[in-house]
Amino acid sequence: MKPRVFVTRKIPAAGLHLLRETCDLRLWEGELPVPREVLYAEAAEAEGLLTLLSDRVDADLLAHAPHLRVISQYAVGFDNLDVAAATARGIPIGNTPDVLTEATADLAFALLLAVARRLVEGVDNVRQGEWKTWGPEFFLGRDVWGATLGLVGLGRIGQAMAVRGQGFGMRLLYTDPHCHPERGAALGAECVDLNTLLAEADFISLHCPLTPETRGLIGERELRRMRSTAILINTARGPIVRSEALVRALSEGWIAGAGLDVTDPEPLPPSHPLVALPNCVITPHIASASVTARTRMAEIAARNLLAGLRGERLPFCVNPQVY
Repeated sequence: MKPRVFVTRKIPAAGLHLLRETCDLRLWEGELPVPREVLYAEAAEAEGLLTLLSDRVDADLLAHAPHLRVISQYAVGFDNLDVAAATARGIPIGNTPDVLTEATADLAFALLLAVARRLVEGVDNVRQGEWKTWGPEFFLGRDVWGATLGLVGLGRIGQAMAVRGQGFGMRLLYTDPHCHPERGAALGAECVDLNTLLAEADFISLHCPLTPETRGLIGERELRRMRSTAILINTARGPIVRSEALVRALSEGWIAGAGLDVTDPEPLPPSHPLVALPNCVITPHIASASVTARTRMAEIAARNLLAGLRGERLPFCVNPQVY
């Protein structure tokens, strides 16, 4: 019999095709995340799960999944998964690194430019019929060329963001728990502590994972250390930034602006104060949303799942200690 797998959301066809060939595929086709009761019911029978960041796979769910042999995450991050509980059960977890690096860095830099040059405000001005004439002080923004870019995290996406900064002649600073001096040297980037980065950077872009140490990393204290002309970019995880503090920082002029592809909560309700702020550009978690990146993610997620079902080592494994 074909192994039964449950995919928690419709993913690009390339991945589903690989699974349909060899698996008894169950697929949640709803637009919104799979309801918790449906996830429990499907997990109870599944040998493999293909999950998204919106799916919480905790110890209780795993306890109700006696046949489960592999979890494949359609993402790089995996903070929605209880890795320790899965590892204790001997269940390997796969993710999809590398393929979304360039797409995510593209969007991060696009947000940087959009906030710096007040792009969304300008577009709205035209669409609302408010554009009357050219003026010397009309929609003045911030210079990007030659400015200082501070990167919180110098992993794959942080490095890709640094390369884009090089193209704009930017001075590069970064902070990372491991410093990675060889990476910094190759990029012409200086490793500094977080306080120095906050105080000196014109643009601060977050590229760290969400961990207990980074949850709430950017709060009131950190935002007040930033320059009043500085701009914060977050394409990492929403809870790294304390939303209440960011509202105050943007409203009271502690910093000049923010560009967010991830928020806390997520999705952000239209009534949230951040949505109404003209100096805050928010996109709906679309950093990896290029056709190429999302298709490759689907293929890798499917191949991870299939490898686990065959008892083979996953091509990209979050918890290799299971082996």
